Amino acid sequence: MNAELNRKTAIKEVLPTALGYIGIGIAFGIVSKAAGLSALQAGLMSLIAYGGSAQFIIVSMLLVHSPIISIITAAFLVNSRMILMSLVTAKYFKNDSMLHNILIGSLLTDESFALAMNKLNYTNNKLNFAWFDTANWFAYFVWFFSSVLGALVGNFIENPTNLGIDFALVAMFIGLLYLQMISDKSLKLSLQLLVVVATFILVYLGLIFIPSNLLIIIVTLLGCAVGMVLKHVFF
Repeated sequence: MNAELNRKTAIKEVLPTALGYIGIGIAFGIVSKAAGLSALQAGLMSLIAYGGSAQFIIVSMLLVHSPIISIITAAFLVNSRMILMSLVTAKYFKNDSMLHNILIGSLLTDESFALAMNKLNYTNNKLNFAWFDTANWFAYFVWFFSSVLGALVGNFIENPTNLGIDFALVAMFIGLLYLQMISDKSLKLSLQLLVVVATFILVYLGLIFIPSNLLIIIVTLLGCAVGMVLKHVFF
């Protein structure tokens, strides 16, 4: 990464992250095909819903003929964490038009958010529309084409876990976390490691006591609170 905030730089920097979409996108396409959706339907879901975990939930609920209101509610709860991420990124686009803000918010993902937060370490805490918009659109279309590809080859891949593509998203986030920790000089590494460990513990306990569709947003809020306490009390 570097301090440049232009479209060309965005493509270079989002490429490794977007490539991680291929594995999980293909996996979604395969699952969609197994659930009876066509490649066109899988592609349209990726274009319209555009939410990895939410799309997997939608397909699984369609498979068991869940009520539409239940599907909508589940998808909203799973993606509600985007509200928190949008609040964080919105302050960097206060001087941009409403259209620019809508485009950024509509295509924001966990990965592009993490990439942007890492980018701040190189740009003196600044972001602009050209960089973020390009990163979002590039990832968007990679996800779409991967979903369609997965649906097309779904008849030839019976068990995607044998190929390890179910781990692609996890591996991508591990890489983003590592880059964030080594590049952010404003926080001590020991503090960052403590927050990571605390988050792991919260996720483990949360899996026992918290419904899975609420786990991410609750752990996110608790993790932020733990991080703030550790930083201001002990560091």
